[in-house]
Amino acid sequence: MLKQLQIDGLEQPIVLARRKGTRSIKLSIKSDGTVRLTVPYGVPEFAAKKFAQSKLDWIAEHQKPQNIIKEGTRIGKAHHLYITRTSAGRSSTKITMTDTVVHIPESWDITSAKAQEVIKKACEKTLAQEAASLLPQRLDQLAKFKKIAHGTTNIKKMKSRWGMCDRQGNITLNSHLMQLDWILIDYVIYHELAHTIHHHHQASFWELVSQLDPQFKEHRRELKTKSMIIST
Repeated sequence: MLKQLQIDGLEQPIVLARRKGTRSIKLSIKSDGTVRLTVPYGVPEFAAKKFAQSKLDWIAEHQKPQNIIKEGTRIGKAHHLYITRTSAGRSSTKITMTDTVVHIPESWDITSAKAQEVIKKACEKTLAQEAASLLPQRLDQLAKFKKIAHGTTNIKKMKSRWGMCDRQGNITLNSHLMQLDWILIDYVIYHELAHTIHHHHQASFWELVSQLDPQFKEHRRELKTKSMIIST
């Protein structure tokens, strides 16, 4: 059971989670900056809030600044984000060939967790659409150019991998690749194409990668600096 609690001293509400088997109050911070308070069923809400209040210094020390997605943010290769106000009681999104338009109710603070979640989902949907349109084409082009056969091409959002290849040669590419320069996208594709032949990261694999992308070391280093969150 989840519930949001507003705590004095915190701009964003925390998530209160009641879990069976939990014997003590536990405070954690998720990768998106959300503060989560896990408590046993018998602990009253006021006690949970009091505990969170006593940990404000710890939260401030460990919580990363919230990534606010702003109007005008470039999304992928061809889209820009536009945020408009609506008198309607709920949000909505429209994606065109060049724009991602998010309608936010007038009563919502655009920087709030609720509004930012809507905006984030709209951006991710845009990336998914672009990726589905562009990445399979690019993969086929590079595969034909290098004369490497592969199986199916799949696009999905992944949290920790830019791409993967199974033993049947089926390649999955992260939709968030659309936020990267094409030269890094090509490196990820070459990496996965190499995995259709070598299902490991031993010397023979890297030798093939170097043949496909002579500057792979530079591209690999740069890729490690990139994030899978929506960049602002």
